[in-house]
Amino acid sequence: MKKAMSTSIKAVALATLCFSGSALADKVLLKTPIAFGTHLPALGTPIKWVSERIQPVSGNTIKMKVYEPGKLVAPLEILDAVSSGKVNSGYATAGYWQGKMPAAALFSAVPFGPEAPEYMAWMFYGNGLKLYQGMYDEAGYNVKVLPCAIISPETSGWFKNPIEKPEDLKGLTMRFFGLGGQVMEKLGVGTVQLPGGEIFGALEKGAIDASEFSQPAIDQRLGFHKIVKYNYFPGWHQQATMFELLINKDTWNKMDEDQQSGLETLCLASMTNSIAEGEAMQFEAMQKAQEQGVELRYWNDEMLNLFESTWLEVVEEQKKDPYFAKVWADMSDFRMNYQTWVSKGFLPRGQ
Repeated sequence: MKKAMSTSIKAVALATLCFSGSALADKVLLKTPIAFGTHLPALGTPIKWVSERIQPVSGNTIKMKVYEPGKLVAPLEILDAVSSGKVNSGYATAGYWQGKMPAAALFSAVPFGPEAPEYMAWMFYGNGLKLYQGMYDEAGYNVKVLPCAIISPETSGWFKNPIEKPEDLKGLTMRFFGLGGQVMEKLGVGTVQLPGGEIFGALEKGAIDASEFSQPAIDQRLGFHKIVKYNYFPGWHQQATMFELLINKDTWNKMDEDQQSGLETLCLASMTNSIAEGEAMQFEAMQKAQEQGVELRYWNDEMLNLFESTWLEVVEEQKKDPYFAKVWADMSDFRMNYQTWVSKGFLPRGQ
């Protein structure tokens, strides 16, 4: 697979280098603070993958220096830093900005939302990308957004005790990300947002009772299995998660068309690589977790139905924001039409 991807990148490089103006293009150094450590597979590794390939793809006119979380800019400050020009690029996920723009969460992860292929179809062949950039423009942010990685479902939580009924959730304090956190709040869970590196310590000290974070292979790296032994699936709150490369618009506009095209092409390649990387490593991590005494559990129908009905309540509340309502309507229309295909095109999926 690595050899195949290497060959693919060489082809991309050859394609993007076949232009007359490459030698004359101004050189660009992208200083890129990131929200996820590059040691986290499929979560932080994609931007490292991009940074290692941008020079040949751009004809040595673009370099990228990646700064680990908090080294240059705190993860939750990346958008403002890129927009203001404090840095000229950054890597995160749009859900981090939902407090500033409610619609941002729809470009990150959607509860009971599209899986990765459908999400990418809407993004690149529906109106997703236009709406994505439009959100930042209407909110006054001076950024160009490039979808640059995507992962498949996460686990939906690590718990100290089994969760069999709604009452089992009430009173828990849980680290939870995105729109799914609003669902949990409605069900009596106190939610907090913590960076990945702080979750283990919070669980260990009892500051939180439970947590979700990412895919099994990533959670394994963070050691949750050492403290909590009940890991629930499916990740109803994040069936797919998209990540973004933000570039200061002044920097973007100074690039020539070939440099811009090279970045766009490389981010598309990164999306392919990130989904493949993520899919390849989950089963081994899950098997290892079971060997370590973790129970892998699938939510019962009562709980899944409750999560979904509560999510629809959250949607109605969020639709008070006009741009959220606009994006939601477009995504919903695409998904309704997509069902014509998916209901007939795929074999049933067994548990």
